[in-house]
Amino acid sequence: MPTKLPKNYRPSGKEPFMNAKQREYFRQRLLRWRSELLRETNQTLQNLQEESLQAPDIADRASAETDRAVELRTRDRERKLVQKIDEALKRIEEGEYGYCEETGEPISLRRLEARPIATLSLEAQERHERLERIYRDE
Repeated sequence: MPTKLPKNYRPSGKEPFMNAKQREYFRQRLLRWRSELLRETNQTLQNLQEESLQAPDIADRASAETDRAVELRTRDRERKLVQKIDEALKRIEEGEYGYCEETGEPISLRRLEARPIATLSLEAQERHERLERIYRDE
């Protein structure tokens, strides 16, 4: 059963990490984000169905096609984001949310506020990015 959150609740480092209130706070935040992304996706699909690429001018058609391609790429990124949100919600259910996949240490509340789908602590993420740059430069 979901925990009732006090009005204007914000997670704090003064309380036990990933207690029931914090888990519920992030669960609700992730669900709202997911709902917003899905609503935008549905709106895009509806717009694409209503639009016609039969503009008489070739420049207008090209511009419309470019806009459509950009919109589809954006929606594809958002589809992947919804998948990450679903994975984060699963981690909340399993009691693994908020802990670094690599070290098992808590991910800071500030990082989770900024990126609720984070799976790595800031230090582990920076390490991954450094290694990525090293291997990319070779």
